[in-house]
Amino acid sequence: MPTWLVTGGAGFIGGNFVREAVAHGVRVVNLDALTYAGNLESLRDLDGNPDHVFIHGDIGDRALVSRLLAEHRPDAVLNFAAESHVDRSIDGPAAFIQTNVVGTLALLESVRDYWKSLQGAAREGFRFLHVSTDEVYGTLGETGKFTETTPYAPNSPYSASKAASDHLVRAFHHTYGLPTLTTNCSNNYGPYHFPEKLIPLVIAKALAGEPLPVYGDGRQVRDWLYVSDHCEAIRTVLAGGRVGETYNIGGNAEKQNIEVVQAICALLDERRPREDGKPRESQITFVADRPGHDRRYAIDASKLRDELGWEPKYTFERGLAETVDWYLANQDWVRHVLDGSYRLERIGVSA
Repeated sequence: MPTWLVTGGAGFIGGNFVREAVAHGVRVVNLDALTYAGNLESLRDLDGNPDHVFIHGDIGDRALVSRLLAEHRPDAVLNFAAESHVDRSIDGPAAFIQTNVVGTLALLESVRDYWKSLQGAAREGFRFLHVSTDEVYGTLGETGKFTETTPYAPNSPYSASKAASDHLVRAFHHTYGLPTLTTNCSNNYGPYHFPEKLIPLVIAKALAGEPLPVYGDGRQVRDWLYVSDHCEAIRTVLAGGRVGETYNIGGNAEKQNIEVVQAICALLDERRPREDGKPRESQITFVADRPGHDRRYAIDASKLRDELGWEPKYTFERGLAETVDWYLANQDWVRHVLDGSYRLERIGVSA
């Protein structure tokens, strides 16, 4: 049974990845600092599972990370840990630099030292996989897509911090020989998504009868990737990706923000109609645009397809319908996030 150290494994993408990895026969050591986006309720189905070891801690704690590496001897380290909300990075960029840059550097130093201590097949097979974002590439015009060779041009403090972490990973491979892999993904969606991001936010506000805020004219374009497809892609890159390479992961689902909001409204009108019979599109409200808002992202994932045979399984329509259904069936989880009670789960976690 392989062992993987997963950082940020109580967050949205990391939590989905951890659950799937354990289901695929991997022993996961899950290190998460449990910032506001870390939610142990999202890992409830792994309670008591000996193949999931949760540790409350920070990737910047070199002593802790070094101890975990020495104790559990992982075959791979996968770094999901990150501050990731653009609006929060505009309001307070320092936290993003601390976690995404300083924290990643500390993690890389600990992992480098551990890797150097390995021998033979263990050293040859070890991998460090860094999960990043397409936002490092900046913004696109009406045509074109991001490739792995697109120059970096980050436009928010969040994307700048992720770009810096990507460069550090690249440097540790070229300078020290650390066997790294980097993935840059498009916008994820699916179960357990923290309800400050577009899709879960719209679902929650629509059900509450509140205005549905849409930035600017709502015509910003994103490539939407269902989180389970993303998790499978990461496993694929980990298993067969070329050391030192970057792989873009996209969902082949470019949508304008307003189209996404309208699609959610239509699904909710079918499944949970308003008592007054009005369409939920009537709740849409256009608000002042976000500062420096990137206009369009689009991913060219042909390298991943051609080298490793991965393509997304979910269409946007199928993924969004399953996402809406999950939120309707898990309103307790949503309620605990919105009222903050999920954070009480931090009491008594291991460290």
